[in-house]
Amino acid sequence: MPRHARIVIPDTPMHVVQRGNNRAACFVDDQDRAFYLHHLGRLVSEVCCTLHAYCLMTNHVHLLVTPERADGCADLFRRLGVVYTQYFNKRHDRTGTLWEGRFRSCLVQTEAYLLACYRYIELNPVRAGMVADPASYRWSSYGANAGDIQDPRITPHAEYLRLGADREERRRQYRALFGSELGTELVRDIRAMTNAGYVLGSEAFQREVGRRLGRRVVPGTAGRPVLAEAVDGAQHDLL
Repeated sequence: MPRHARIVIPDTPMHVVQRGNNRAACFVDDQDRAFYLHHLGRLVSEVCCTLHAYCLMTNHVHLLVTPERADGCADLFRRLGVVYTQYFNKRHDRTGTLWEGRFRSCLVQTEAYLLACYRYIELNPVRAGMVADPASYRWSSYGANAGDIQDPRITPHAEYLRLGADREERRRQYRALFGSELGTELVRDIRAMTNAGYVLGSEAFQREVGRRLGRRVVPGTAGRPVLAEAVDGAQHDLL
């Protein structure tokens, strides 16, 4: 499936995934993860992005970010990729590329879909069988969004802030969201839209984005949220 221009609207959230080249590990140990997070936190503000959720897996990274500029997310991954690859290659005595091509992303509708993306990202270690509870996984934003961890990298989205009048209420309501599973179809759509680089949201939202950008923002026939190609690709890519 040919690549199309990335769909970006400033001040609109994006679910972003970057994978290790050939699905190889991009984090060997906690020192690697700590280095990556340190520079992620440093760079998000420099490139005018806000970070709402993240999860570092063994061979890929998930972020939920809102860029203030159309090129903000691309600038973030370009600069982070350079500094982390140089560090990783030197530390692990290797050469060459570390990351697979360009990162994958989808635009995310705030209503109904944004908090689902929060959960999707922070449940990755559970789906992968690494932990039984997202609170047990150190290298995600769950501890900051649902627990007592102070993570200066994280900026709560307005939709998250609407969960409660104060921080304790928001964390309690956020934890309650994890009491029910994400639907199979929703998980499929998040994976497929991210894999294909389109828009995750209602048909009305997709039409509005399409009108605004003057281009197609969903794969295949209008009204079908997921094209078979995108679904097939997502089945082979654990996002």
